Amino acid sequence: MHIKHIALRVRDLEKSIEFYETVAELKVVRRFKADPGEVAFLSNGPGATEIELVYMPEQQCFEGKGMFICFATDKLDEMHQLVSEKGLNPSPIQNFDPETRYFYVYDPDGVSVQLRWYPEN
Repeated sequence: MHIKHIALRVRDLEKSIEFYETVAELKVVRRFKADPGEVAFLSNGPGATEIELVYMPEQQCFEGKGMFICFATDKLDEMHQLVSEKGLNPSPIQNFDPETRYFYVYDPDGVSVQLRWYPEN
């Protein structure tokens, strides 16, 4: 088994799509109306875990307290600079040992997102 998708309720679907396309380099793989709202699934490839963004105008959004979503990247420094330039206020890059480099940034709804570099095995 593996996780198929993780769903997040969002306040603004367009802002959330832009965030995950920019920060996690995901692409919208399907999108549809779900009256009274809309749903978009984003992924980085076939068979990969998807992020499902659910916009329902009058329902509570997920606030992300007590958890974070981690995305692996091989261009940590470049991504840190990109999110800094976009005014997303990332944390400093943490570098506790040679195999631990990461930083955090919040999505438009306050979900903590970690971008992390992993050494090649």
